[in-house]
Amino acid sequence: MRAPRMPGPRPKIRSTEGAETIPRTLCNRRCRNLVSIDMTLNPRPRSTAGDRELRLWKVGRALAITFVAAVLVAGGVFYSLVVLLDFRGIDRTTKLDAKTLFDLVKLSFGVVAGAGALVALVVAYRRQRVDEAGAHREATRLHTERFSQAVDKLGSDSPAVRLGGVHALAGLADDAPDDNLRQTCIDVLCAYLRLPFPSDPGDLPDPLPDGTSPTEERRNAHQDKTDLYRALREVRRTVLRLIGDHYRIPQGTHRSWQGSDLDLTGVTIDGSIDFGGAVFSGGKVSFGGAVFSGGRVLFNGARFSGGVVSFVGARFSGGMVSFNDATFSDGRVSFSGARFSGGMVYFASAAFSGGVVSFVGARFSGGVVYFASAAFSGGVVDFTSTTGHAPVGLLTGHFRMRPVDGLGRRARWRQSCAGVG
Repeated sequence: MRAPRMPGPRPKIRSTEGAETIPRTLCNRRCRNLVSIDMTLNPRPRSTAGDRELRLWKVGRALAITFVAAVLVAGGVFYSLVVLLDFRGIDRTTKLDAKTLFDLVKLSFGVVAGAGALVALVVAYRRQRVDEAGAHREATRLHTERFSQAVDKLGSDSPAVRLGGVHALAGLADDAPDDNLRQTCIDVLCAYLRLPFPSDPGDLPDPLPDGTSPTEERRNAHQDKTDLYRALREVRRTVLRLIGDHYRIPQGTHRSWQGSDLDLTGVTIDGSIDFGGAVFSGGKVSFGGAVFSGGRVLFNGARFSGGVVSFVGARFSGGMVSFNDATFSDGRVSFSGARFSGGMVYFASAAFSGGVVSFVGARFSGGVVYFASAAFSGGVVDFTSTTGHAPVGLLTGHFRMRPVDGLGRRARWRQSCAGVG
């Protein structure tokens, strides 16, 4: 029989100096969000190389198949030698002398020794496979333990501890035993960026709307909120910086994340981030619904090749976003439904070749968008149902391709800016 639960106040997590106290229910809700997102991305366990390594034949079966194969190979070699040396037949009248008998004995011992070596080879091969599977299981176990510790840090109420969790997860992704475990670490970092975060409290008005001056207690509380906002913003920017750094490392080398899925759907990017030179090839990369609202976000020289890259519904409302000299080749890149309402967005000297690039339903309502010297060759670039001011350089003869579908016929550019109805 269970003991009755003692009533009492709900526990709270102790805050660090200069930070607000965050209820445990909020942290639990964030942890559940991370777990639910990861379960959505990984609905069932995926088979790994370690699982396949354990599917070995039984020793008897492996020896029998290996022995039969060896006999067939030896027989084939012997028959080939007989044919090549053009033997006519065997002299059946010759008597068995001591020398021939000794050669037969040596041949028998040689066959036995060869069979023993064959058995040893099969057993050594199986032992090697089992050892490799055991090493993979041990590496996976250690990875899981470190992963749990890193996620716990990421859910801490201390920004400094969260920052340590971010670097721990990035290191785990670098050292992951297989691609599936690496993808899980990247998914958790992306999920952290998609979680709600406190808004900028701004400046405390002085005097207040009621005409009074804020008290010292209120000033301190406002400063604590500002410090917490800035600290958590730094954690988020660190995640984005690590993503950019790892996508610049050549694929196939240590610490490279190229080819992995990247889900930054709905993420707010309000600071200076450099994705310049990054390679987004293969896999799925999503900035869908992302908000670019400040700072300098650079995709200069980035390569988007193969796979699917989505900026669907992204909002460019401030700061500067630059795709100068970026390469869009093969695969599909979509800016469908994107809103360009402020700031500056550059596609100067960008190269669009092959694949599909879609600006269907995009809206250019403010700010400045540059396509000067952009090169379009092959593939499909679609501006159907696009509205607003025509981007600079888009209709001024910098194209090296046939007229783009939707560019002049169905794109509703403002006549005052583009001269096209």
